[in-house]
Amino acid sequence: MKKFKLFSLVAVLVIASLVLAACPQPAPQTVEKVVTQVVEKVVEQTVVTEVEKVVEQTVVVKEEVQVNVEDYTTPHPILSDPKVRQAIAYCTDRAALIASVYPYVEDPDALLMDSPWPTSHWVYSGPYTDMPQYDPEAGMALLDEAGWTLADGAAVRTNDKGEALALKFTTTSAQFRQTWSAVFVQNMAACGIQILPNYTPGSWWFGDTTGLARRDFELGAFAWVGQTEPAGRTLYACNQIPLPSNNWEGQNYMGWCNQTASDAVVKATNTLLTADRIAAYDIVQKEFAKDVVSIPVFNRAEAEAWSANLEGTIPDPTEYATTNLHEWTLADGGDTIVIGMTQEPDSMLALVSSMAAQRLVDRPAKGVIVSQYSYDFQPVLQDGLSTIESGLATNETVDAAAGDKVYNTAGDTVELAAGVSVFDADGNVVDYADGTVPMKQLVVTYKLQPYTWSDGTAGSVEDIKLGHQFDCDRESGATTFILCDAITDVQFGDGLEVTVTYAPGYQDPTYHLFPFNLYPSHQVLADGRNLKDVPAAEWQTLPEIAETPLSFGAYYVTEWIKGQSLTLAANPYYWGGEVATPNVIFVFVADTNQAVAQLLNGDVDYLDDSTLGAGAEVQTVIDAANATGAVKYDIGASSTWEHIDMNLYTK
Repeated sequence: MKKFKLFSLVAVLVIASLVLAACPQPAPQTVEKVVTQVVEKVVEQTVVTEVEKVVEQTVVVKEEVQVNVEDYTTPHPILSDPKVRQAIAYCTDRAALIASVYPYVEDPDALLMDSPWPTSHWVYSGPYTDMPQYDPEAGMALLDEAGWTLADGAAVRTNDKGEALALKFTTTSAQFRQTWSAVFVQNMAACGIQILPNYTPGSWWFGDTTGLARRDFELGAFAWVGQTEPAGRTLYACNQIPLPSNNWEGQNYMGWCNQTASDAVVKATNTLLTADRIAAYDIVQKEFAKDVVSIPVFNRAEAEAWSANLEGTIPDPTEYATTNLHEWTLADGGDTIVIGMTQEPDSMLALVSSMAAQRLVDRPAKGVIVSQYSYDFQPVLQDGLSTIESGLATNETVDAAAGDKVYNTAGDTVELAAGVSVFDADGNVVDYADGTVPMKQLVVTYKLQPYTWSDGTAGSVEDIKLGHQFDCDRESGATTFILCDAITDVQFGDGLEVTVTYAPGYQDPTYHLFPFNLYPSHQVLADGRNLKDVPAAEWQTLPEIAETPLSFGAYYVTEWIKGQSLTLAANPYYWGGEVATPNVIFVFVADTNQAVAQLLNGDVDYLDDSTLGAGAEVQTVIDAANATGAVKYDIGASSTWEHIDMNLYTK
């Protein structure tokens, strides 16, 4: 059977390919478009379908073609202009924002930032003067240049189309952010920018499928928590911009694609030599300041307080205060330090706890292998950091083949097979097909100084073996096994050392830190079993581990009265020498007000920043310090920093 169909095709437009990226999309262009009128005769047969096309007429016309683009790849009509972004930064009086939430801070400049990393961080090479500081006149001049002018008698700037310079500002409904953002709104109004505040529940703003995760904002405020390892690739690399097409993966919520910065942050997070990393991060910070896609508003303040009788504390943004507890002394010669805490540890087994309260007790009462003061690492029990520069680590190129255990670009250890994406030895992303691929492989030797447990037993390599055994046991209760999975071989030395070989592609910048916890392999439990023979799943319920563990640190736990107090005594076998004050009691109090009251009446000697916080109670401490001199305090920049991100694209 044959069928014939006759019709006219008015226009045929073939687009060979369309690549959507997070870089600015071109405006609609005037193009030459071929309009072809055809008569098409279709001959259908049982086996063969044949199409015949007869061109009847061809003409050339001019027409604007608007290509549909993906959500959040259309440049924002206001924020895509760098002059506007710079103006917003110039018009922001960050000192006034700080004063609104921290009226007791005498030096607001100490909380100001000009890069994504604080000035005390090891990657900071500033100052970065391209990041605008408060200068509303400069800001208004830039807005004029950008075409946003303020008519006589008007409060809000407009462009030549009469559109208002208005932006939606989204953040959480927390009173802290509402307070400082109210000042920000006033700052913007003074420069002729209308801000439309949108205070949302934290559950929406930080939800998995809402708010930030879907880039549902124009200006958005929230906080990042800084850390010793600077990271940053997921925040600032071009391929980390959340989009519908990549299932919203990544945390580059601004949509910032500066290729120079992107290449630098990828290098910084895939390079292990410190000097090279500092140079790469410097590039990121320079481009961040120049483009002003995010305003680092301020470091949050954190306060701690102590009796004037107490000496030796070291306030620090990245290390727990009690890390040097063995150096604290009482001027009156007392033998017991009392520390007030509003939270109680959930366990003395650090592997299964993430509480600050646990770490405050754990550091002195279990022992410290590595400290991290001032955004950097310092070896304590570890006998030197195991860096490439020190000769304790190598990072050689190996040829990985199908079936080998490798670390992929997603951060998982997998078998190398067709389609697996890995970083090659030069840091390039490679989708494996067959044959071999050159990859970097870390081999690291970790060493410990001699130590003795609080029961008088000398530490041994068996403790390291037990650390590897338990930490990497799927029944241990650990929340992550990324490091354990990346290990391909472990060799234990005769002394206190272990050599670890990692899967090709595993290039974690903290490779130089001792990888396991230490546990007393010799310990015999009350039920007669040896600790190393106890199944990992039982450890969390063992009193000898979860409540009163042995210690290689300066102190050990002697008594824990749940809900009331936890008592430490000096470890007579502490490898680090004599402890300055032999007894410590952590007392658990109901709230910050009670903690401050106990400090002021002399019942406790110290309150850490997680207990004192940064609220009105700090002013109470300051007033008491000024009035009586009986207490001292420190207010410093924490590792948490507030910032305002600018979404460069719209739906």
